[in-house]
Amino acid sequence: MSQVLDHEFQSLATEAICHEARMAGVAIQEAAGIYQRPSSVYRPALSIDGNQWCALYGDNLQDGVAGFGDSPADAMWYFDRNWCAKLTTTVAAGALDAMMGRKDWPSGITGEQHG
Repeated sequence: MSQVLDHEFQSLATEAICHEARMAGVAIQEAAGIYQRPSSVYRPALSIDGNQWCALYGDNLQDGVAGFGDSPADAMWYFDRNWCAKLTTTVAAGALDAMMGRKDWPSGITGEQHG
């Protein structure tokens, strides 16, 4: 009888240890995910702008990436979201044109068509 109880106790102890090890692994994965967020990697400046918090990476709103929210956590969440957002083709083309000074180039070079 004592051997049966010892075996059951060992089985329960082994299951408990395995469960705790799995839970520790999950916690480590969650922590690693947090440290991979753009707001953790790039550490944007956090400030108050009007009645909201602003997380800004870059010199200004036009050239950088920003997120706004009612709390610092919200601002960082929106920063992460905006970091992953793609520029629209129109916005990207306009920014490239401005960088290259292509405002007055002939239409054949810029790809514009006159209608």
